[in-house]
Amino acid sequence: MSMLPAVAQRFRLTVPRLTAWVRRPAAAPAGLLLSLAGLLVAALLLLTPVYLVIRTAGAGVAVWEILLKPSTLATLGRTLWLAGSVTLAAVVIAVPLAWLTACTDLPGRRIWTILAALPLVLPSYVFAYLLASILGPRGLLQAALEPLLGISRLPNLYGFPGAFLALTLMSYPYVFLSVRAGLRRLDPALNEAARSLGLSAGQAFWRVTLPQLRPAVMAGSLLVALYVLRDFGAVTMMRYDTFTRIIYLQYRSFADRSVAASLALVLVALTATLLYLEMRTRGRAQYARRSAGAARRMQPVPLGRWRWPALALVLAVVTLALLLPAGGLLYWLGRGLGQPATLQTLLTPAGNSLLVSLGAALLALLAALPVAILAVRHPGRWSQLLERLAYAGFALPGIVIALALVFFGAAYLPGLYQTLPLLLVAYVILFVPQAVGAARTSLLQVSPSLEEVGRSLGCTPAGVLRRITLPLIRPGVAAGAALVFLTCMKELPATLILSPAGFRTLATGVWANISEAFFAQAAAPALLLILLSSLPLALLTLRDHE
Repeated sequence: MSMLPAVAQRFRLTVPRLTAWVRRPAAAPAGLLLSLAGLLVAALLLLTPVYLVIRTAGAGVAVWEILLKPSTLATLGRTLWLAGSVTLAAVVIAVPLAWLTACTDLPGRRIWTILAALPLVLPSYVFAYLLASILGPRGLLQAALEPLLGISRLPNLYGFPGAFLALTLMSYPYVFLSVRAGLRRLDPALNEAARSLGLSAGQAFWRVTLPQLRPAVMAGSLLVALYVLRDFGAVTMMRYDTFTRIIYLQYRSFADRSVAASLALVLVALTATLLYLEMRTRGRAQYARRSAGAARRMQPVPLGRWRWPALALVLAVVTLALLLPAGGLLYWLGRGLGQPATLQTLLTPAGNSLLVSLGAALLALLAALPVAILAVRHPGRWSQLLERLAYAGFALPGIVIALALVFFGAAYLPGLYQTLPLLLVAYVILFVPQAVGAARTSLLQVSPSLEEVGRSLGCTPAGVLRRITLPLIRPGVAAGAALVFLTCMKELPATLILSPAGFRTLATGVWANISEAFFAQAAAPALLLILLSSLPLALLTLRDHE
């Protein structure tokens, strides 16, 4: 009898909890659906690491023979040398360029800022082919100089020099944009205090400004290094053997795929090591402004007599990185338009590129939404792991993901092997980090109280998502989808390996022509590819200014 009051008290405390749970019948199904969607995305993203482990383990002890071969070690050295050289050169070019356009009275600095960032629009294989056609041993420059100076051949561009030049001129905007943004956020009081203590303008820059830019320089440098490690088009066009080119050649030779998997695993390990080292070198220094009040805008530094040398430096970089390739593209376009079949052959590849890019953007968006919602609205170990797994796609080159899907498609889903669905899956794995980042950022800006109000008015979680959350995050989600679209348009190695037989896109069409040195035939699809891939960003930019 003495236990009855305790049991009754516990019952009275439990009943309200059960009643509240029963009144929210849609909460559990919604959470279950989110978790199931997250599990599906996680399984998709784990395909590539699982494939690499399976194939490498299947080689047994022979994998060490593959990895320790002199040719593998030589490829490792070439890859690291190219990545390090390009990253250093990009920093050397980008930091002065960012300072001149952000902190000085350089004439036309707004125009120069736009022009200096535009090389990012060009796919690496297009940029490399234009560079080779102009500066190659028997290129357009040699043809122009021969009647004047009798030069019959220019120095050989292929190999490391060509790959280094192409990748440096293409990737320096990553550092340029990052450092320029950092300069715009700096508090001018720091530089003014240094000058008041007797430092010259140059000393103040080296001892005060540049250390404050360390995070921006490191972030841009990391993007450049990752870009070089992942690149396939430029190194293949310039015939420089890095891991991506060797893996592709090994795959095309129909030899033992364990060799390609082992090399791919080394490439992934290199990328992971690079990410780890960047994280460790961040340090604990504080870069945030501590003083009260709003930060003042930095006054432009007068260049004085150095104005025209600075202008010449900026013009030289823009000429090499943008004007020279653009001139070459227009030249070859004029040559190619004389061929009647050129314009007719653009329609089908353009339609195919639009089809797969739009499909991949939609699928990547659908895959990113549950990841972003779980990470923002349901934080925990599982959601944190899922989010990190989604961002890990940045560490996986397209050629490695393509090899993984070839293995799983041929072994377990032969009906999907070399079909459009498998190609779309590769695009989703490659570019879902971009969609997740955009969706997560937009979701963080939506107050949870708005969703709670919707729930209190009787909306189910699905109704709240459809009627409140999605309309509020639509601009950011659209920007992420546009970014996925334009990167899908330019993706080459995954498209070459996974495309169905006879399925041609603008990227593969350009590659087929430049591989055979048909530069005139490659110009029209290259120009159309650049225009179509830039269209979403142009529309979003115009919309932001309305």
